[in-house]
Amino acid sequence: MADPFGGNMSDRPNVIVCMCDQLRSFEVGCYGNEVIRTPHIDRLAAEGVRFEHAVSNNPVCMPARSCLMSGQYSRTCMGALNNHKALDRNGREIMPEYPVDMREHLRDPTLPEQFKALGYDTALFGKWHIHPAPGIVGFDHSLFPRVHHRHTGQTFVENTGPGDVVDRFSVAFEADKVGEYLGNRGDTPFFMFYSISPPHMPLLDAPQRYIDMYDPDEIPLRPNVYIDGELPYQENWFKIYLWDFLYYDEHLPYTESLPDGFDLQKLIALYYGMTAWVDDTVGRLMDTLEKNGLADDTIVVFLSDHGDNLGSHHQFNKGQLIEESIRIPMIFHAPKCWSPDVRTEQVSQIIDVMPTLLDACGAEIPDTVQGRSLAPVLNGACNALVDSDAFIETGSGEIGLRTPTHLYGIRLEQDRHTTSDDGDCFYDLEADPYEWENLAGKRDDGLQKRLRQRLVEWHEETPWMNDKPSQ
Repeated sequence: MADPFGGNMSDRPNVIVCMCDQLRSFEVGCYGNEVIRTPHIDRLAAEGVRFEHAVSNNPVCMPARSCLMSGQYSRTCMGALNNHKALDRNGREIMPEYPVDMREHLRDPTLPEQFKALGYDTALFGKWHIHPAPGIVGFDHSLFPRVHHRHTGQTFVENTGPGDVVDRFSVAFEADKVGEYLGNRGDTPFFMFYSISPPHMPLLDAPQRYIDMYDPDEIPLRPNVYIDGELPYQENWFKIYLWDFLYYDEHLPYTESLPDGFDLQKLIALYYGMTAWVDDTVGRLMDTLEKNGLADDTIVVFLSDHGDNLGSHHQFNKGQLIEESIRIPMIFHAPKCWSPDVRTEQVSQIIDVMPTLLDACGAEIPDTVQGRSLAPVLNGACNALVDSDAFIETGSGEIGLRTPTHLYGIRLEQDRHTTSDDGDCFYDLEADPYEWENLAGKRDDGLQKRLRQRLVEWHEETPWMNDKPSQ
């Protein structure tokens, strides 16, 4: 496309991709939740373009974040469908605490590299959890925590090295560093990846005001948390939500027993509080942009990497081909560029962020990108692209096709390359938003046949990283 900024660097917009961790769209005010209070995210939506149907292309941390940085499906940018793990000294499979100085993943041009080539400063603040180190995939500056989640006593790395322990809440520390960066800007435009760790567990490692913010008795539950009238209760998962690796890896004594009477409603109340922490942090970001005269010249994209099952279908965490895992908020905010709107006919996805932003800033979109530019939808030229759907991969062994109205899924065999003839799912999400009834094989209207064929063709045609020559 032609450069809309005429080659003048000072006229190019700054860009911030603000991603939080494990926030599903159902727990955001502007997506219809009438109990949770998310005024700052809601304001972004009111002033920007909100996609009603936005999904993670792979609802697990490392794959989703790798998709964002590459504009590619996780099979292509990682060669895998789940978090990368390595063997420790005892032969256990663990997630490495630090990224590596090798480009085993993200071999093709990345989002920060493309902005860097355009003359932008590039910076990362907050959670990384991608296998290659930030500096070797295009970031000039980075400040990120170790992989294992905690919000106090966390170790942060600035660019390289083992890092240092921070003596305050990690979210506040990151926000301070973002403020310092934004307060010292010159004329050079910047691209920032601002990655906020909540509402990902540990839910009890947070300021007390967020822990106490919501009364569990006032928390609405999605109807599909009930099976035969029973709520899920899984002690092990509840402990992981409350304390994360301090429970399952370090086995600290205070993590071995749940609080008295702990149940799903109390769990979700804590999740609401952590979401409020995210919302306040987004508000602080927007205030900082305003204070430094950057608000009018900065594109802000807000999204999450994936959702959280939170007991729906008696499932916890993420990684499943269900709405609670895959649905995320996605908002593009740039009032000088795009008029406020809500888009309901286009399914947006994480791999669309890279081409959309490059398109908006007059940059070339690499041929390796598998996502689509949503610029025509943002500009109001159309309500949806010709390709209005999204393909989804999961480490649990399912692939899916999400349309604005339906979800079709196919199970993969253990090799993750071969499709199974059993285990298909097909949901009419307009009639059945909680996915009660699997219609696969029960309806002969031609739609499910077409969706299955499209999904099989996509699976067969989309390359795995190791099928591609090294760059």
